[in-house]
Amino acid sequence: MQENGNMSIREQLLSMQDLEYKAFHSRLIPDMDSSLIIGIRIPVLRKFAASISGSDEAAAFMKELPHLYYEENNLHAFLIEKIKDFDRCTESLEIFLPYIDNWATCDTLNPKILKKEPDKLLKKIDEWLASSHTYTVRFAIKLLMSFFLDDLFKPDYLAKVASVKSEEYYVRMMIAWYFATALAKQYETAFPYIKENKLEVWIHNKTIQKACESFRISDSQKIELKALKIVN
Repeated sequence: MQENGNMSIREQLLSMQDLEYKAFHSRLIPDMDSSLIIGIRIPVLRKFAASISGSDEAAAFMKELPHLYYEENNLHAFLIEKIKDFDRCTESLEIFLPYIDNWATCDTLNPKILKKEPDKLLKKIDEWLASSHTYTVRFAIKLLMSFFLDDLFKPDYLAKVASVKSEEYYVRMMIAWYFATALAKQYETAFPYIKENKLEVWIHNKTIQKACESFRISDSQKIELKALKIVN
């Protein structure tokens, strides 16, 4: 999708509106004012991001914070994903992360360049885990889940996530999601966090629930996990 004459990026986004999708997607983000959701399917928005990436128009748009619409934040996220230099990418993330105001934008943001520099990324993750901003912390945990539960896994990373203390629902849910994924990928190392009650009760039980919903957890493991659910 190419730039459309003299239309601003916002005008172009509004022209892509899908009202049926808006109604559906608004229900997924109940904490957000639905009037701030245009209603643009993610593949359409990613295609638009690719068409303007690297342009002066895109650069100017990325300086216009805070954005008004949910899709403007998502577009900003997708433009960050197009950055091919690690340092430039993390600099852009530092600027943008404090403006993320919902779980969906946070979870769709996935710059692949970050995994090219794991040591440097871990330092940034430590900084972001210490943030007071809900979605910066959620994003940091998501990075540990996405990039550091396979070949780059170390047991210390489980401890990093377990040490995060928050009353924020979307942080606590991400901790549970992380440990459920860790159980699927690194069961023997992650299991003691459940067996020895190292997580807060709500996160402990939510981890078990999410793990037992996974096809990657064996039936015998599910039986083992369910037996450890804490009944209040």
